[in-house]
Amino acid sequence: MAMLRLIFILLLFQLAGEALRAATHTPVPAPVFGMVLLAAWYMLRRREPEPALEQAANGLLNWLGLLFVPAGVGIIANIALLRSAWLPISVSLIGSTLLTLLVTAWIMHRFGRRATITKEGR
Repeated sequence: MAMLRLIFILLLFQLAGEALRAATHTPVPAPVFGMVLLAAWYMLRRREPEPALEQAANGLLNWLGLLFVPAGVGIIANIALLRSAWLPISVSLIGSTLLTLLVTAWIMHRFGRRATITKEGR
């Protein structure tokens, strides 16, 4: 029964994420909003998530590969478009990956230095 209750909690936070995304009209996926809300909820309660929540999440993660099937079907369905526009698609993928790596490295460098200064100051 605990597993069913925690799956309900996960779905409730995903629904809250859907409502927040619809209200803000942002391009962020609703499950991301839901995960942030769930993490904030547990942080505000100052408690560790229940072990059953981890079990429920792991049960869902076991089926995560199945979620890639629609993406694969979409790629096959649009193979002619991909063949004709392979260069701009490749450039945008490589460029966005490099930009993401650079921004992540910069953030880690900046906040890593601040954490080191804080530890040395104590």
